[in-house]
Amino acid sequence: MDRNKRNLNRLAAMLGMLLFAVLLLGACSSNEGSVFHTGTAETTDSVSRVPWDYRVVESTVGDLIGSDMTVLPDNELLPNDGNYATGDTIWTLQYMDAEMITSADQKNEVRLSEWTTLKSYPDQNTAAEDLKNLKVSITTDVDLVGVYKTKYQEKTRNFAVLELPSGNRIKQPIDDARYTALEKAKTASVVLEEVHDFADYDSAYAKFRGWAN
Repeated sequence: MDRNKRNLNRLAAMLGMLLFAVLLLGACSSNEGSVFHTGTAETTDSVSRVPWDYRVVESTVGDLIGSDMTVLPDNELLPNDGNYATGDTIWTLQYMDAEMITSADQKNEVRLSEWTTLKSYPDQNTAAEDLKNLKVSITTDVDLVGVYKTKYQEKTRNFAVLELPSGNRIKQPIDDARYTALEKAKTASVVLEEVHDFADYDSAYAKFRGWAN
């Protein structure tokens, strides 16, 4: 009789543990943050790569390798289109792009690339002419999402939220006078810098550079 009772107790204990395990797994499977969850998390972030900036840098020709040359100080390899000699001073056009990550609430994260050397020039003026065509300043009207105030430690700050032609939204601090001027406006006149892609000129990204008035 005692043996039967012990067997029943063991069976009840095993059933209880099994039931607990089933309940635990069920709870974990319904929790998206659980380590047991193997489904793919949904995201509404959008990612795009855009041209970000150019610069002209004074450089020196290093070793000549066939029809190519190394450019100092970074030792980058470029075609020796100008038939330069080792030690010659040249100017190079360098390019940076950016990975733009826009969240569902229009907040932007920008991840910049390293500078990449694209082209060499025998003089600075020729390089500057190319740079002038790749970075173009324009004055235009953009959509004004709205203005708002924040208060921290008895100090009030004003902000305007603009939507650029690319669709990205940016936040800019403004003074009281501009806050009043923009409070009921739908658009704002701004200065933008259009940065064009060297390989595809029609691809461009506009950056805010100031207020037009």
